[in-house]
Amino acid sequence: MAEDREPKTLQEAIAYFTDPGNCLAYLVPRIWPNGVTCPTCGRTDPKFLENQQRWQCKSIHKKRQFSAKVGTIFESSLIPLEKWLPAVWALVNCKNGISSWELHRMLGVTQKTAWFMLHRIRKAMGGRKFGGIKKLGSSDGGSGVEVDETFVGGAFANMHHDRRARYEARGGPKGKTIVMGMIDRDLRQVRANIIPNITRETLQAQVLKHVKHGSNVFTDECRGYNGLNYRFVHDVVNHMETYVNGKVHTNGIENFWSLLKRTLKGTYVAVEPYHLQKYVDEQVFRFNHRGGKKEGKITDAERFSKALTQIVGKRLTYAELTGKSEDGTPPPPF
Repeated sequence: MAEDREPKTLQEAIAYFTDPGNCLAYLVPRIWPNGVTCPTCGRTDPKFLENQQRWQCKSIHKKRQFSAKVGTIFESSLIPLEKWLPAVWALVNCKNGISSWELHRMLGVTQKTAWFMLHRIRKAMGGRKFGGIKKLGSSDGGSGVEVDETFVGGAFANMHHDRRARYEARGGPKGKTIVMGMIDRDLRQVRANIIPNITRETLQAQVLKHVKHGSNVFTDECRGYNGLNYRFVHDVVNHMETYVNGKVHTNGIENFWSLLKRTLKGTYVAVEPYHLQKYVDEQVFRFNHRGGKKEGKITDAERFSKALTQIVGKRLTYAELTGKSEDGTPPPPF
């Protein structure tokens, strides 16, 4: 399929992906950029069975036949690609996210199925393998990295007593979940993770993990950041006095927090801490691949294509998604 015929808008995507052949034509080069490979033995010359829309490996072994879904977030799903691909497009390009009820009405699937689909897509959007990714900041200073943390959770007084008990057991301010984030002012890239507490050891371990030594680091007056000046050029803004002191501020990461909380409160409404990291990953992906006319910004079609290159090796089963302990409660979020 010619590049200029690929969809550029949601309307075009819905029309384009009604044809199963178009789904494969678009998806295959993003799953197998070097050619179709057998997921079992690795052979690169499988035969395409056009009437079944799948491949058959020429080697004799179990699972000789395989589809484009194998080894991806779509594996073992009875939902056709004609519905999966518009769902991916909608989630990666909707600034405030899309609820399972909206997707249920849009695709004609059950709300439970839509909820499971969205979590599988979020897993692809996540891919939080930061260990192999270049650290934020610059050893020669640069514009700097803003670091901050926020607390996510509902109004404690309005919670059901069971939910309130779980939040109390977690500790922290009213038992809320803590999310730590940092943004590189030069790259305009965000990293965000759930952390168990705001002790000095936890906060500084995250900074050391994700920021280059010698970088300019800007934080608020939280005491957990005391001592960062041994490895970084550390400047602090005291929010009791001012929010901006020249170049010293955390407005960039706080802007990301506002986007995240607008999504959580306005679209998803009630997110359990066990699932929160997936919603954070969703917002991080959209922020790091945001659109616009400025240089370096990408289009909806490019953002969609990028998401599809990340679907391999990230299968998520319903049991894993809803995994609970023996007493029926979900595990902690970190």
